[in-house]
Amino acid sequence: MAKSSKTGDTTVLIEPPRFDRPEVEIQSSARRKKTGTAHWSGSRIIVQIPANVRGKDRTIFVDELVERLLTQRPQVAAGDGMLEERARLLAAQYNDGVEPVSVRWVTNQQARWASCSPGTKEIRVSSRLRQCPEWVIDAVLVHELAHLQVADHSPAFYEIANRHPRQDDSELYLEGYALGLGLRIEEADVETA
Repeated sequence: MAKSSKTGDTTVLIEPPRFDRPEVEIQSSARRKKTGTAHWSGSRIIVQIPANVRGKDRTIFVDELVERLLTQRPQVAAGDGMLEERARLLAAQYNDGVEPVSVRWVTNQQARWASCSPGTKEIRVSSRLRQCPEWVIDAVLVHELAHLQVADHSPAFYEIANRHPRQDDSELYLEGYALGLGLRIEEADVETA
């Protein structure tokens, strides 16, 4: 539930965090006429927009600014610990609580975005994904987490993996990303060991 307040010529609306993005503070000001901007303030995104942008146009305006900012703050600084913590949160939400033993970034995956060893419950994520939006990394993690329950790409596997609401969007994004990088990515991402 968004909270709203007014200070001077600026109206402030706080959108609570969603799964795919952090808390967003929307500042609409009569001083702004056409342009908007977004920046980080701690873990919150501050979006400043013209006061005359309303309704659906406002939502689109804010979403575009937030998405642009999220893609500009890649997970470059996120280490293995943060990746593993994210996987544990996703496991609780989408994977019936089945957690990996370890999750880490790797630099040696040339033909995969990620891989999973169901026997050891280890997940490895290509460091190339550090440049991707969080929702893409989350969808990849949910895909790999699903392999902890179902090793193959059967209908039972996809029933679990597709619990992530943007799994299809992520696949499309990664196809384009691979094309842009000139990569041939393999479908098989499960290792037996």
